[in-house]
Amino acid sequence: MRLFIDRRHFNRKEGVTMRKGWIIGVVSLSLLLFLASGGVAQQAPKEIRIGVAGPMKAIPGENHWRGATMALDEINKAGGVSLKGVKVPIKLVKIDTNELASVSDAVVAVERAAEDVDFFVGTQRSESTFAMQDVIMKYKKILMGCGAVHPELLLRIAKDYNKYKYYFMCTISSAFQGQVLVGHLEDVAKIVREEIGISKPKVAILVDKLQWADPIVKLIETKAPELGLDVVGIWRPSAMASDVSAELAAIKGAGAQILFKATSGTMGIALGKQWGELQIPAALIGGDAIGLVKSYWEATGGYGKYNTSMTGIGPARLTEKTIPFWNAFVKKFSDFPGYESVTYDAIYILKEAMERAGTISSDAVVTEIEKTDYKGAYGRMAFYPRDQQFPHGLMFGPGYNTWVVNQWRGPEELKVVWPIGWKGVNYEGAEKYKLPPWVVDYWKKNK
Repeated sequence: MRLFIDRRHFNRKEGVTMRKGWIIGVVSLSLLLFLASGGVAQQAPKEIRIGVAGPMKAIPGENHWRGATMALDEINKAGGVSLKGVKVPIKLVKIDTNELASVSDAVVAVERAAEDVDFFVGTQRSESTFAMQDVIMKYKKILMGCGAVHPELLLRIAKDYNKYKYYFMCTISSAFQGQVLVGHLEDVAKIVREEIGISKPKVAILVDKLQWADPIVKLIETKAPELGLDVVGIWRPSAMASDVSAELAAIKGAGAQILFKATSGTMGIALGKQWGELQIPAALIGGDAIGLVKSYWEATGGYGKYNTSMTGIGPARLTEKTIPFWNAFVKKFSDFPGYESVTYDAIYILKEAMERAGTISSDAVVTEIEKTDYKGAYGRMAFYPRDQQFPHGLMFGPGYNTWVVNQWRGPEELKVVWPIGWKGVNYEGAEKYKLPPWVVDYWKKNK
């Protein structure tokens, strides 16, 4: 239809008014459509950049990277992350924090990377992670913590949610790790009573002189008497100590049947090697961040046999994803996955949250991560809500994430030895803990 205008009844002023009205109408309609579509139309990014931050020259950082690359390969092979129907690949950025040795190096490393990545996963040493957390929160980037376990990292969220809400802990905090360690200590004490015949075993505590381990020392010191155990002493060497023979001699002299340790550094190698070489007559149990990779066996010359360590995963069926991941990891890297390789699950959690949010915007993704209930290779992954004591911490306990304790049985063999019946939890593939033969022999002769 053509529109005819009678120019006799049309003047310049009326034409301007009519044109303005038409423009206003078009703009108004466009604004309505704009608002209805949710504001500025966001194009999907060409790639999603995830910074993997950790001590890359050390085993924990290597584990961070390995877990992340496995998730990357699987997700990108399947097409990437789906953002409102658009498939976007993931790109990993390796960030060597050197955090085991230097807090300032860690800060500089994440500061440099902050504007180059969309998300962070990793970090290891708590003292360094506090500083890195502050930097990353300043940029309002999400950090999926996959190593550091100090509960204050979560308490910060409770105190200042708006600032720290971008942090999530994908490992159980040391506030809960203590329950794992106490549970295993109770099991081992029972076995000492049964197999050696000592009614009130003695326990020595040897733990890193680092902030993260302070709550664990207090807990074991408090709980041991409740379990019918005598604490014969507490030793706090450096996490990087290369010789703990003096401490081991003192522990043997104190008459301990159980040596409880918690270490996050290379001291664990010296401890395992010298404990086995000297045949210290005390069951070596507890937590050892680098004590469950194959290089540990080689580094200790096999003397770490029967050592145990608390960790996030083991060769037992925590979920239907655990054994497939474990086997794939061993095949790809000729090594066992460490707890820091939970970067694998962390990236999948990020993927699902981004897909639900339809964006990589930090605030929108935080909201979706808070709703997460994900069965990963490392167990059930869900986070405490903001009104709980440890907001954004991994939910711990039966039916949720429990972690496990693994024991060395040979150069290629680990066994899950806890939990077995703890609060009704039993994982297919777990076996009873074995006391080192020399411990049994020594105490049967020297009771």
